[in-house]
Amino acid sequence: MERKNVWETYNAHQLEELEAHALRYREFLDRGKTERECIDYIVNSAKEAGYRELQTLIEEKATLKKGDKVYAVWMNKSIILFQIGEKPLEEGMNILGAHIDSPRLDIKQNPLYEEGGFAYLDTHYYGGVKKYQWVTLPLAIHGVVMKKDGTTVEIHVGDDEEDPVFFVSDLLVHLAAEQLEKKAAKVIEGEALDVIIGNKPLLLQQEQEGEEKKEVGKEAVKQGILAILKEAYHIEEEDFISAELEVVPAGKAREAGFDRSMILAYGQDDRVCAFSSLEAMLELKETEKTACCILVDKEEIGSVGATGMKSRFFENMVAEVMNLMGGYSELALRRCLSASKMLSSDVSSAFDPSYASSFDKKNVAYMGKGLVLNKFTGARGKSGSNDANAEYLAQLRAIFEKEQVHFQTAELGRVDLGGGGTIAYILARYGMDVIDSGVAVLNMHSPWEATNKADVYEAKRGYAAFLKNT
Repeated sequence: MERKNVWETYNAHQLEELEAHALRYREFLDRGKTERECIDYIVNSAKEAGYRELQTLIEEKATLKKGDKVYAVWMNKSIILFQIGEKPLEEGMNILGAHIDSPRLDIKQNPLYEEGGFAYLDTHYYGGVKKYQWVTLPLAIHGVVMKKDGTTVEIHVGDDEEDPVFFVSDLLVHLAAEQLEKKAAKVIEGEALDVIIGNKPLLLQQEQEGEEKKEVGKEAVKQGILAILKEAYHIEEEDFISAELEVVPAGKAREAGFDRSMILAYGQDDRVCAFSSLEAMLELKETEKTACCILVDKEEIGSVGATGMKSRFFENMVAEVMNLMGGYSELALRRCLSASKMLSSDVSSAFDPSYASSFDKKNVAYMGKGLVLNKFTGARGKSGSNDANAEYLAQLRAIFEKEQVHFQTAELGRVDLGGGGTIAYILARYGMDVIDSGVAVLNMHSPWEATNKADVYEAKRGYAAFLKNT
């Protein structure tokens, strides 16, 4: 079953919409390099679209009715949006779900040290990465430092043109004979991914006029960095203990190719699906069934923790909405969840001709051929997978055909070669219909991932069609 390149199908109006969507998407990527930054963007967008905070409504003992739009944030890293439909919640919801965390380097709690005249920040990589891809790149630091007095200090350094950048060093090729004999997984060890942040010792000015500056002594470079941090951010070394700082590639999302058909950027797994889900949700008009969009943290490390999909956040917020609608009971909640349908919006691997042997060409996603449906993910014998029902796939086919959404089906690589996971199986535990659906990505989990603008556009169109018609 050959699929057309969707660029060939667009009229002038659709091409204009596509480019506008791609521009907004690039802006989202630039403003959302961490989960917290994504949440800030999403909350602002939701408020502009008329959404109200759920917690405020709970405190006001408000009543929710058809057409109401609400959102709830959890620990500044996960968010859920609801648009109340005409039908009772017991008849289920139409759910879009994606994740907003991405592979990166996390700065440890006791990170700052000096060695050989360099000041370093010690890191621990987050998610599945090829460690050798993170050396010799310009890097930025984004995150927050929480001080003991409750003050929040936001750190964003490395992405503005006037900012300094940081980097992880690598061994020069002239001395790398032994290094190059290692397997790729061992060429760069995890503990070697420490970020260089300075090389100049702190100098103290003597009181007597005319005397030369004097070095501060032991660990002078580290002391110089601490002086800068204190002056610029009013933070001490101890404040790293209560900090969440992420090291990410420096630089903005860019159009790629002479034809500008692609987007090259950090964090497109899975912010491409998160953004497209958000846009589909915000443009939704009236709906029969309640629409829900959940954008969560921690998928890259197994959806664990208080902000991951395995937490009770989703279930708790659905219960709160049902309560404000006057129909909460444990049985009603269970009926709602089991009757719901979901698109687990996550990316798929794009066919790469340079590594063609890693794919089944008949069952792989191609860039430029639209939204990708993965009936199952997992590994080897579909281990760890949600395997969607044929009936649900048939329903989605009918919806996409009606709305002229271009889609393709795929697996994540050749059988027995690899595999991957999403949040789909977690929601499927409630008994709802769930399928993975997303965008084909080249260079997945690398510092710079590539997508096709047309696929990003079709993802938004597909998600909108699902919310409208399911």
